[in-house]
Amino acid sequence: MKLPTNSPVNILIIAMLSLVLSSSTGIAQSKEQKIDELLQLYHEYGKFNGSVLVADAGKVIYKKGIGLANMEWDIPNAPDTKHRIGSITKQFTAMLILQLAADAKLDLHQPISKYLAEYPQQTGDKITCHHLLSHTSGIPNYTNAPGYLSELSRNAVLPQRFVEDFQDLELEFEPGERFAYSNSGYYLLGLIIEEVSGKSYEEMLKEKIFAPLGMNDTGYDWHSPLIPKRAGGYEKGAGGFVNAGFLDMSVAYAAGAMYSTVEDLYKWDRALYTNQLLPEKYMNLFFEPAIPAFADFYAYGWVIAQEAIGTSTDSLSIIWHNGGINGFNSHLSRSTDDQSLIVLLNNTGPAPLAPINRAILGILEDKSYDLPKPSLAFYLLDKIQKDGIEAGLQYFERNKDSESLDLQEQEMNQIGYQLMGQDNIEEAAEVFKLNVEAFPNSANVYDSYAEALMNLGQNDAAIENYRTSVKMNPANQNAIAMLKKLGEDTSDLEKEVLVSEEILQSYVGRYELAPGFNLSVSREGSQLKVQATGQQMHDIFPKSESEFYYKLVEAQIAFNCDEQGKITSLTLFQNGKEIPGKRLED
Repeated sequence: MKLPTNSPVNILIIAMLSLVLSSSTGIAQSKEQKIDELLQLYHEYGKFNGSVLVADAGKVIYKKGIGLANMEWDIPNAPDTKHRIGSITKQFTAMLILQLAADAKLDLHQPISKYLAEYPQQTGDKITCHHLLSHTSGIPNYTNAPGYLSELSRNAVLPQRFVEDFQDLELEFEPGERFAYSNSGYYLLGLIIEEVSGKSYEEMLKEKIFAPLGMNDTGYDWHSPLIPKRAGGYEKGAGGFVNAGFLDMSVAYAAGAMYSTVEDLYKWDRALYTNQLLPEKYMNLFFEPAIPAFADFYAYGWVIAQEAIGTSTDSLSIIWHNGGINGFNSHLSRSTDDQSLIVLLNNTGPAPLAPINRAILGILEDKSYDLPKPSLAFYLLDKIQKDGIEAGLQYFERNKDSESLDLQEQEMNQIGYQLMGQDNIEEAAEVFKLNVEAFPNSANVYDSYAEALMNLGQNDAAIENYRTSVKMNPANQNAIAMLKKLGEDTSDLEKEVLVSEEILQSYVGRYELAPGFNLSVSREGSQLKVQATGQQMHDIFPKSESEFYYKLVEAQIAFNCDEQGKITSLTLFQNGKEIPGKRLED
């Protein structure tokens, strides 16, 4: 389910306007004016429709609704419009768990079988709340299950019953061994909250968080109640927007069932600078990294990261999380260094909220930033839905090199999954194939293409693409699991690559990714180790003599040499980014 465009516009004029705006943003403009100009342009290109709040040094400098909350009645979005926030719910679930721990009603490191009597002991005895909170339990993610959208997401279900659908599945890895994002873990946390407290998850949210903070416009987004100022969720259909597919929120539960407003999330942000909800010890634990992974690492319901500021080489320590659910997506970003806050709530399916957030950071920090261009992917989707896949393929071929349009791997992936969610599997496969051709150095595009091919029953082609994805990124455990499901022997993909200690030693040193943020590479025998500034040291493993990967997350490092063979830099590949690091002289 991906973000569509608005009606087509004169692309050439828009692109020229973008260049003019980019070069002529006046010094006299206020931060508020720059933010508004940026967001209106994203809206014009069909890339944002929702509500926004930006705080600088703790003070709100911008809050506004952009576009429509209800397209049938032309009702505009506003700062108090209620949006589904998807996985931002997870930080509230984590807060409730920590509150129970602070009250000595729960131990984060006790087996979950202590709290869930019906959970299978074989796995329940070795999984803890800590594992669930940090996505290190190994429990398969239920939203990745075949038929999730078409079969599982539409019917109301009791949490105890829904857990039965995944509790007997084989773990993807031993608890604590690695990181793998899992909605299943947070679903279980909701059930644990109910079992330990004797109250419903919704009651606990109201009693322990919403009421104390005055978050009167936040709640559990049940379908039936009439909720004033609730936004509709939309997606791109043939020729325009359509209502997003139905999702019963009992299926999202503690992993993503909340709605909120930008104003209420500002109240939440301010409370997190106090001990109103938790004692200091547990508030620190809330943001303590559980799984370091170079520039980004996961705490309890939060990602801790070094975020680029606009287009500059500077970065800022950011605490963030995003969310995506039928017709909505969201992004909440906090910087405790300067108490800035950016809240983006969008109600037209997936949107490029991370680039928007990065540009707003640039504005707040008085740095340069990118203005958007129209999306080739969104125009492609419109063409496919209006005129069919063949017309879409011809359109892409004509426009793939256009400087007036923005071709993004992530947006192509988004529209592919939107087509797949509409059961247009053949069209989705063609889009994923285009993405492979456009971005042949990305492991993720082969994984997505393989998924569509597998759904079409083209197993040989699916195997080929899953294998390519794993060869490029050996940390892709999903692809290995799919290959095994297809009956493929993966021993050749999981075998150890040996690199001489002499070559390993040549990589030892410090590499600067950003001012003040380095990767230090060291060696213990035949094991290469990496430590990012302010983070723990972790092992990396070779996939070739010069390329290494991190097992806990999908991140890789390539060491680069000059013509004389001297190692001069490295490149970190993570979250679709290529971050160069110049070798520093000791």
